This record gives sequence, C-alpha cells and structure tokens, in this order.
Amino acid sequence: MRGTTVDGPGFRTSLYLAGCDHRCPGCHNPSSWDRYAGTPMTIDEIIDIVREEDFDVTLSGGDPLLNPESTARLVAALKGDGRNVWIFTGFRWEDIVEVPSLLAAVREADVVVDGPFIEALKDPDLLFRGSSNQRLIDVAQTLENNRIVLYGH
Repeated sequence: MRGTTVDGPGFRTSLYLAGCDHRCPGCHNPSSWDRYAGTPMTIDEIIDIVREEDFDVTLSGGDPLLNPESTARLVAALKGDGRNVWIFTGFRWEDIVEVPSLLAAVREADVVVDGPFIEALKDPDLLFRGSSNQRLIDVAQTLENNRIVLYGH
C-alpha cells in the first residue's frame, strides 16, 4: 500500500508479505495468510518501488517473520537505503529474542509491533495497532537496555 498513514508515523509504504500461521480471528487481512499469495518480487524490485514513493517503510502481512531470512535481507536493504522500518508481527518480543533467526530479522528495524491481534482487545483508538495487547517496541533501545522500551517513551 503506497502512501499510508496508519502503519507508522508519517506517510509510509506498507509492504504486505504473504504467509501467516497465526490466523488471528478478526484479522484485517486474512487474504495474506496464504504463503503462496501475492506477487513474488526481488529485493531490488521492492527497493525501486520504495525509492519511487520516497517514504519510510512498514512490513506487514501476513507475518514478515514467517520467512525471517528474507525479511532480514529486506530490512538490511531498506536501512541501507536510509529508510525507517517498522515490522508488524504476531510473534511476541519475548519469543522473538529466543529464536536467533527471528531476532536477526528484526535487529535492524526501528520498531516492532508485536503480538497477535486479539479481537476482544480491539480498540480503533490505539496508535498504529489493532488490539491493546500489541506493543510498539523501540528495537535499538530495547536491545541496548536489555528490557522492552516502548516507542515514544
């Protein structure tokens, strides 16, 4: 989605990656659950679109951490291009840090919005997330302090 303002601060290019095993009831994008849906693209093709739009980037889905190695390469390329990168995932931070490939995928991102969408906790007034269990985690500060630091705090 090009030029969105709901997936992070400012105008952003949101990249919806295919595949999600969380399958949260009430998900806003269940068509992304199929890992074979969508259009295969190279990182160079994605970077070309991002440069054309000239916005920061949000990775959503599906779940970008379903394929952590590809996500790590994409995040590195986006950061190398000077982009602020947010990642939405159904995994909780506490689980991400226990799996080296998941941690590698998010390490260079600016913010991780973690946790599954829980329909009973849905709140349309929340900033950049769908349910109140989800957190906006400042990745660099969290890794530096070895404790969760929320974005904007």
